[in-house]
Amino acid sequence: MDSLIAASARALAAGDALGALKRIALRGDPPALALRGIAMAQLGDYVRSRELLRRAARAFGAHEELARARCVVAEAEVALAMRDFGGSPRALAAASTALEAHGDLRNAMQARLIATRRLLLLGRLAEAAAMLDSLDAAVLTPALAAVAGLSAAELALRSLRIGPARAALARAHEAASRARVPALLAEVARAQAAFEIPAARRIGAGGEQSLSLDGVARLLASGDLVVDACRRGVGVGAHWCSLARRPVLFALARALAQAWPGGVDREVLIAGAFGFRDPDETHRARLRVEIGRLRALLKEIATVDATTRGFVLQPLAARAAAVLAPPFEGEQASLVALLSDGAPWSTSALALALGASQRTVQRALAELEGQGRVRALGRARAQRWLAPPLVGFTTILLLPAALPSE
Repeated sequence: MDSLIAASARALAAGDALGALKRIALRGDPPALALRGIAMAQLGDYVRSRELLRRAARAFGAHEELARARCVVAEAEVALAMRDFGGSPRALAAASTALEAHGDLRNAMQARLIATRRLLLLGRLAEAAAMLDSLDAAVLTPALAAVAGLSAAELALRSLRIGPARAALARAHEAASRARVPALLAEVARAQAAFEIPAARRIGAGGEQSLSLDGVARLLASGDLVVDACRRGVGVGAHWCSLARRPVLFALARALAQAWPGGVDREVLIAGAFGFRDPDETHRARLRVEIGRLRALLKEIATVDATTRGFVLQPLAARAAAVLAPPFEGEQASLVALLSDGAPWSTSALALALGASQRTVQRALAELEGQGRVRALGRARAQRWLAPPLVGFTTILLLPAALPSE
């Protein structure tokens, strides 16, 4: 490695992309192409960055496996920043294996961190946790340790484990301070701010109350019967009953919990669960069937009793019943939450993260664009979608697969 390449690499490690480019901007040899690609990524020109990294990988050739693997890892990080999930994760896994075989453990850990962050964005939390557990903390640089802390904090937050999330953020802040990378310190500060702003709403007969993440955790641990509209289920403490795939039963449970300790008229339940404003006997018969199904599912934690006019929810051991709702609701809530991270998303990446078809995502984006809530950049396959950051509350509970459904 010549002196200019070494100086450029040191500048990139310190976050000085312009300083790195000053030394190698006119060079076309493979190491310089790779460093130029990384510098362009730090400056935000991801398209040019990927082009340079691919050129570098081709120029290194098959006989320089270590250098090629490093280029693959760098390109995977650029793809992550572009929210491009179209590539196979096997290439990144192979690069990580090659780096470990050559003794480059730090870049191997970088590859695993990229894979972890990709899994988090796609909502595959169990796989992300397993990948985090495979990291060797002893070989992480301060910058990588900060990213690992941020990933661990996000994983804990999306499972509402507040104590571990705070501890992980403290580790991330300490590592970012040692790394002296302003972007990492800013990311840690944004994550810490999520604890202080509203994350959800508690809705009951007494009205509506905003809750922070700490407040959400306290409510779920309180022993109250909670109809959770964030992860679509009903629970008391550790007992959980998922209604994610039972929308009618969930609508009934929510209406009954919101009215607790009072009851809900049959006509109101029919309108909310079935959408009929002028019900007849067939609708009332269907309501009786669905209430029977709800009773069977909730038999260990609550009863649903008939009244003269409708039905009332009666928690068994719980002190009270309430609804936990996200800060805002609607069919596009999770979509807006994903876009609010400020990164440009493709429709294919959004479809993967939401578990929906690409056509469904395109229709939702068109509706949001008509409302002025999102905007498109580029055209055709290069088109990406952006939304302004949401202020005043955290989107943790709106992200898809934010909590386990069972």
